[in-house]
Amino acid sequence: MSFKSFLKAEQEFYELKCRAAEYYRANRVPQTLEGLLNQLFEDKPGDIYGYMANYFSRLAHAPVISSIVGREVYDSRGEVALQADVYCVVRNEEKLVCSAVITGADDDGVESRDAVADGNHQQASVATALEWIREQLSAMLCGFNPAHQTQLDKVLSDFLMARYLEEQDARNRERKSEEEEKRSESAHEATPPPPPSQSKDKKGGEKGKKRNSVEKLVPPPEQPVPVLPGAMVVAAVSLAAAKSAASLSAVPLYKHIITLRDPQALSSVFMPVPLLTVLSCGRASAGKLNLLEELILLPTRTHSPSQIIRMGRELQREIKRITTTAAGKTGLAVLGVSEGGGLQLGFDRPEQALDLLMEACANLGLPIGTELRLAINCAAHMLMDYPKGKYEVVAGTLKSPDELVDMYVGLVTKYPAIAALIDPFRKEDVEQWLKLGSLIGQSCCLIADAAVSPGPCWRDAKPLPPGVTWVTHRLCSEMTLTDLLHAVSERRDGETILAVSSEEVGDDSLMDVAVGVGVTFIKLGGLSGGGRMNKYNRLQSIEQELQEQGILGGVREMKLPWEAEEAESNPTTDELPA
Repeated sequence: MSFKSFLKAEQEFYELKCRAAEYYRANRVPQTLEGLLNQLFEDKPGDIYGYMANYFSRLAHAPVISSIVGREVYDSRGEVALQADVYCVVRNEEKLVCSAVITGADDDGVESRDAVADGNHQQASVATALEWIREQLSAMLCGFNPAHQTQLDKVLSDFLMARYLEEQDARNRERKSEEEEKRSESAHEATPPPPPSQSKDKKGGEKGKKRNSVEKLVPPPEQPVPVLPGAMVVAAVSLAAAKSAASLSAVPLYKHIITLRDPQALSSVFMPVPLLTVLSCGRASAGKLNLLEELILLPTRTHSPSQIIRMGRELQREIKRITTTAAGKTGLAVLGVSEGGGLQLGFDRPEQALDLLMEACANLGLPIGTELRLAINCAAHMLMDYPKGKYEVVAGTLKSPDELVDMYVGLVTKYPAIAALIDPFRKEDVEQWLKLGSLIGQSCCLIADAAVSPGPCWRDAKPLPPGVTWVTHRLCSEMTLTDLLHAVSERRDGETILAVSSEEVGDDSLMDVAVGVGVTFIKLGGLSGGGRMNKYNRLQSIEQELQEQGILGGVREMKLPWEAEEAESNPTTDELPA
């Protein structure tokens, strides 16, 4: 090598060292290494390189979303569902962080039979969601910090609203085109139809008046708002992002959600009370009785979730023992398990089911009627015979809405342990909701769904029927986690219930959601099925974690209508101790 070449190489090497030194100085590498070495020598850890790895990980950039991947999976019914996978760049490497699955069936097991009846619609909805993720949402959310839940959910809500408006415009254009075709066809009609005779006209008018009077007694059901295909992508991506943020922060999901709601609430975390389904005597059962879709345990005192689960397990065993013993005499036997997880029995009258449950509680010494009460899921909207304008509460027995009010009053009077009725009427029967609330409102709560409109317009849902004391929330397919937090926090009068669909695909994260958003109750169904039991196990696990950490606040004290006067005369603390 010539001397000139040697000098050039030395010059280039010197310039490279200068650039490297400047790069290190600009990023404060020398100061960081000096601080690490000083701290390392002071602490003298056993795992030196593990200590250094943890030190540098705290200095790394916050993980950001690199892509969203959608997948088609199947729920417990064999129907297609949507899985959203969140990939993030973590310390310069792309990793799959978390996933979330949404079935698209917003209702629980009681109402899901109709929700998934049209398999083609569900398949098309999942296909649309996958297309949206692949072509638009993945790029839109790239670079987002998954911990920024509010901003991320705003992007999802705006995206869905834009798709919803596009769908509305397409429907309006289609409707306008159809109307123009009808007008053009009517213009070509030559002769009008002959007028009917006077006698028939008069007779027909009388019949028409009579028919109209019947229709006024029972308001017709409102036309459902068409569900936007692909809307499930909102809930799936929102939940997957929240799970990813919790995983990257190395905290449980429920703590991450509590931080979003109220960081100070982490000092004392309260558990939701599980509403446990024991019996199912609805339309799917073998007997004539249709009305008692679910008989549910409703604890009203300081029973922990673990205690409630044990009581429910013992109660189901006792019911099986009673029915097995009486099977030879009466023919009554447990036929199986309902979609909601409760024991399915066939009865002809509601009193038979209630007497059986009361007997089982008495045999076990359970405090039924005091610390332990009952809730009945009537699911009355599924029992309406619209041509006759009545509810078919028992096969072959129809009752008008007013007659159904009297029936409920009789049951609550005869069985004081009944503390709540879920969906006792259709939401259109406003007069009957009001009447029933005025008659039994001091001893029994009326429960209805908080939102009744699908799509982005769920926020503009009509108000609850009069007389409703408690409300049920669901993580609907078009709701973000931020939407659910707002919906629960806005409900200040009465208690809130989070109902979980029985079709979830082995995902127990909704238990964390229930604890995080701060609902009073969580409705899971009965003690059966692998997916459902995973959720109950997760609920117990959260309770144990909080107890070990010393931040378990117990269960929330619920506001019972019949105790309002007692609370005023004997004030107690707002929350119950663990």
